[in-house]
Amino acid sequence: MNETLASLTLGRRPEGRTLVTASWVLGHKDGSHRLLRNGEVVFENGEILFVGHRFAGEVARRIDFGNALISPGLIDLDALSDLDTTILGIDNHPGWTKGRVWPRSYVDAGPYEMYSQEELAFQKRFAFGQLLLNGITTAAPIASLFYREWGETIGEFDAAADAAGELGLRVYLSPAYRSGGMVLESPGQIVPIFDEERGVQGLNDAIAYIERQHGRHGDLVRGMLAPDRVETSTLGLLQRTDAAARDLGVKFRLHMAQGAMEVDTVRMLHGSTAPVWLAKAGLLSDRLIAPHATNATEEDLSRYAENGVSIVHCPLVSGRGGSTLNSFSACRKRGINIAMGTDTAPADMLMNLLVGLITCRINDRAPDQVRSADLYDAATLGGARALGRADLGHLSPGARADLAVFDLGDTVMAPSIDPITTLVTGGSGKVSRAVFVDGRVSMLNRQLAGIDMEKARVQAQAQYDGLIAKYPERSWNNPPVSEIFSPSYPIEVDTHG
Repeated sequence: MNETLASLTLGRRPEGRTLVTASWVLGHKDGSHRLLRNGEVVFENGEILFVGHRFAGEVARRIDFGNALISPGLIDLDALSDLDTTILGIDNHPGWTKGRVWPRSYVDAGPYEMYSQEELAFQKRFAFGQLLLNGITTAAPIASLFYREWGETIGEFDAAADAAGELGLRVYLSPAYRSGGMVLESPGQIVPIFDEERGVQGLNDAIAYIERQHGRHGDLVRGMLAPDRVETSTLGLLQRTDAAARDLGVKFRLHMAQGAMEVDTVRMLHGSTAPVWLAKAGLLSDRLIAPHATNATEEDLSRYAENGVSIVHCPLVSGRGGSTLNSFSACRKRGINIAMGTDTAPADMLMNLLVGLITCRINDRAPDQVRSADLYDAATLGGARALGRADLGHLSPGARADLAVFDLGDTVMAPSIDPITTLVTGGSGKVSRAVFVDGRVSMLNRQLAGIDMEKARVQAQAQYDGLIAKYPERSWNNPPVSEIFSPSYPIEVDTHG
């Protein structure tokens, strides 16, 4: 890097044309990415003007990132926006004994918000900071409703929109809503309960939110409808959601084909898998973005392919839970568009790409059906395609200036070979060195505008500890925290001092 790097100001667009160069640039030509050795990218006012070699025009500054890859910013369509509770269940099973489903006693007592509005706003800001630190420039946030009174609120999403604008993250937002929930009636007996009116009100709130927030902060904020999960949604709610998405010109995201409880519940309620149920109702289309498809049948995948549904692949969180997409390469061959999501902490997209590569090859029982570039395409071009954004996911003249710079000179990256293979097989989001979103400097040398992440981590841990302390009242038979979440090994303390 050269001294003009110091002229960049966090949180601001540099004035005039900016030329960035590095040992590698991931450009774009004829519909696919191209590697440019010692390439250059020129942008101004949030738009890319040039990608190639030896730019002939005048520039206000020239910044050389050295041994690095300048890449399109990564796109995360299932981006964690709260403090991750799924990690509590990694070694603590079964989930119904660990507060992962509301027991009847908790429902009868009246579910309540376990975080204050200030805490909800903070965790969105903290999560957005984590995304930027990992080279992610566009995100569709996701949060758990297990610890909520019912759905997400307008207030926290107003705060989320402001946080995205202040930090400089491109987001697709609206509060999640649902018309049902899962209740633990007795050990192992999980049943759905429904409140259609509450679901419709949540949808109406989300529509009003999108109408008010869409396009704010220089178009960094756009809308996306987010019904929570297919097993907690009635047909009427989903029909209204699809109609609203069409009228608003936005996408809607619905989690389905992702777990045994969901599959069993939907079969009980509707006599088929969720994708087949929705296909019969005419609700599968290119408006729909569907994480995770790990439990999708051959028929389900065929319905996705026929109707232009995009899958969001989250291999790390799925793999930790014992499931995989079967398989990434098979879905690509069907013509299904695949985007990527992180859906857990850490929000490390590069780690997810590696896990996705590994799980695909295990499922295929062969190493030659998928390449590192295929996963990288999903995290860039696939996400942009799912969103209907021809101006995102690639570095081309006319595209938005969303760039991530990954350090190939980091000691953990040796030896470096092809930059994409190196990043996918050995990289980590920790090698992210700079992020530009719409031409603005959103992250530089692991620092962010609008939040001190070291201080925020202390606050996040304290907030998380407070949540864990409330788990007994929302777990079957109200056991103490020490029984709900046992340590990896017995803990000994100093009793003499």
